Amino acid sequence: MTIRTQTITIDTRGTGQMQNLTDRAQQAIDTSGCTTGIVTVFVAHTTAAVIISEYETGLIEDFPHAIERLVPEAGNFRHNQLNHDDNAHSHIRASILGPSVTVPFVGGSLLLGTWQKIVLIDFDTHPRSRNVVIQVQGE
Repeated sequence: MTIRTQTITIDTRGTGQMQNLTDRAQQAIDTSGCTTGIVTVFVAHTTAAVIISEYETGLIEDFPHAIERLVPEAGNFRHNQLNHDDNAHSHIRASILGPSVTVPFVGGSLLLGTWQKIVLIDFDTHPRSRNVVIQVQGE
């Protein structure tokens, strides 16, 4: 069993920006020397999430509207009051979706469905540099 871990930095503008990380995960598999196993993509921040989603223009526009209905930015959040902050909604949104996904691969290729992509979403209220850990486990 081989385990390879790399951390990449992704600059984001926040406010629900989505970025496709599928090619980065595939590159990590390619350089690992593994042909069968799993790859985990994890964002090491509490106001960003990693999901499996289709990554196309309409959905990229629709997603922020849907998440706003679930956790409105204008809520009266105790976190913002206690910390003199403005991003409680960002923490909650990221917590609902989660910080990581794990995808199997066989023959050196991710076993994603036709339209599935590995997507980073940054919910914070300001641009950030995000540390994304990509870990390949396999043989």
